[in-house]
Amino acid sequence: MNIYNSILNYKEQGKKLFAVLIDPDKIKIKDLERVSEKSQESKVDFIFLGGSLLTNNVFDECISTIKKSCSIPVIIFPGNIMQINGEADAILFLSLISGRNADMLIGKHVIVAPILKRLNLEVIPTGYILIESGKLTSVSYISNTIPIPHDKDDIALCTALAGEMLGLKIIFLDGGSGAYNPVSEKMIAKVSNNVSTPVIVGGGIKTPDKAFQNCKAGADVVVVGNAIESDSNLINEISCAVHSYSL
Repeated sequence: MNIYNSILNYKEQGKKLFAVLIDPDKIKIKDLERVSEKSQESKVDFIFLGGSLLTNNVFDECISTIKKSCSIPVIIFPGNIMQINGEADAILFLSLISGRNADMLIGKHVIVAPILKRLNLEVIPTGYILIESGKLTSVSYISNTIPIPHDKDDIALCTALAGEMLGLKIIFLDGGSGAYNPVSEKMIAKVSNNVSTPVIVGGGIKTPDKAFQNCKAGADVVVVGNAIESDSNLINEISCAVHSYSL
C-alpha cells in the first residue's frame, strides 16, 4: 500500500482521514493493544507513532504490538533519528520549516538518509510547521525553534508555499503535544486554499466538533493524540466526525 498515494486519492475525492497519534513514552503496551483494537473498530485510517523524547525503549515493541492488534497502517512521526523501524509502513520525513535550526531542516536527515535507503519503508517528505499554541511544547523546546505566532496566517502560508516549492509532499500544521490552543480554522483555510499538497493538522484537538471544523477548513488528515490518552472513547467519536465530512 502506498500511503502517500492513498492520501492524494482521498484528497481528490474530497474525503478526510483520521490518524491516532501514539506517544511511546505515554502508553503502556497493554493499553496500546486496547487502543489499536478500538482504532480498528472505529475505522481509523492511520496510526502515527512517535514523540519528542524516547525514554522507555519500547518503540520497536509498540510497532509490533500495533501490527498484531490491528491492520491499520503505521506511520512513524519521528521526534528524533532513533525513531526508525522497517516494520512500519511509512515515515514522515519531517523538515521543520517553521524554525531556523539547520539540524531540523536538513542536518539530522543527512545522518539518517542512508539508513532509510536500506529499509523497506515508504518515505514521505513533509514540511513540518509548528504553530504557537499558548504554551511551551516539548517539540518547541527540544527542537530549539520558535513557533509561528497563532494569528500570523500569512507567515504560515508563505512557509507552506516555500515547502511546497522545495518539493515537500505534505504540509503538517501542528500546535504540538498538549497544545492549549489548536491551529485556527482561519490559518488552516489560508494554507489549504493556496497549496496543492495534502494538509495534516494536529495539536490541541479535543472534540469531534473541532475535528470536523478542521476538515471543513481544509485539513485532509486530522491527528489526535493527547485527548485520546485521557478518553479512548473519543477515538470512535472523532473518527465518525472526520469521516462524516465529504465535499
